[in-house]
Amino acid sequence: MKAGSLYIVATPIGHPRDITLRALETLRQVDAVICEEARPGSTLLKKHDIQKDLILLNEHNENQMVPEIVMRLLQGENLALISDCGTPVFADPGRSLLQALEHSSIQVKPVPGAASLTAAISVCRFNLGRFVYGGFLARGSPERRRELADLQATHMPVILMDAPYRLKQLLGDAAAVFGQDHPVMLGCDLTLPGEKVVHGSLRELIALMGDNKCEFVLILAGRSLRGYGKQRAKTSSKRRQ
Repeated sequence: MKAGSLYIVATPIGHPRDITLRALETLRQVDAVICEEARPGSTLLKKHDIQKDLILLNEHNENQMVPEIVMRLLQGENLALISDCGTPVFADPGRSLLQALEHSSIQVKPVPGAASLTAAISVCRFNLGRFVYGGFLARGSPERRRELADLQATHMPVILMDAPYRLKQLLGDAAAVFGQDHPVMLGCDLTLPGEKVVHGSLRELIALMGDNKCEFVLILAGRSLRGYGKQRAKTSSKRRQ
């Protein structure tokens, strides 16, 4: 019996029309859809008039479900993996499933599309030819600051993400480590009606955001932009002379 294939299907991160034709075609053709939670997965499929069985795979049931999913694939089923939004596996459940398929005959096929990381990079003014993806840092402030210090030592731009309710704490810790005047870009609720992209210093963003919460991507400039504000002020002063 020929094994099936696993499709890693990207779905919208906010705007519902940011789904590719190939993603829709794949979701219609597979035997079942693997998702984190039933409600977002069901809502997506209903929106596009697709009826498929849902297989839940998340941090709470991975140990139980991964062997079952592998067996279904070995038995010839084609399955699609989606996350609640964006590109699956990246900062979402699914890595353990891919690891379980490493020595099997099952093909894993990406169906690319929306991703908050690439969306933020595309509107960032900093030079991001090289960067460090710091991802989701520790939840506690002391450990988070230690991780930020390690990232700062690379002298490269740093990209961070976290839960909406930790934005204020992350900005504060970043300012404590990188400095209040360090240049950053903050992408909030990308592709949604309230989307906001802000370039400025950490001091300015802390004042602007206050206690506001949003889905976000934070990009801290690399070493070449340190002292950006001071250099800009010096340049303006020279011009006035």
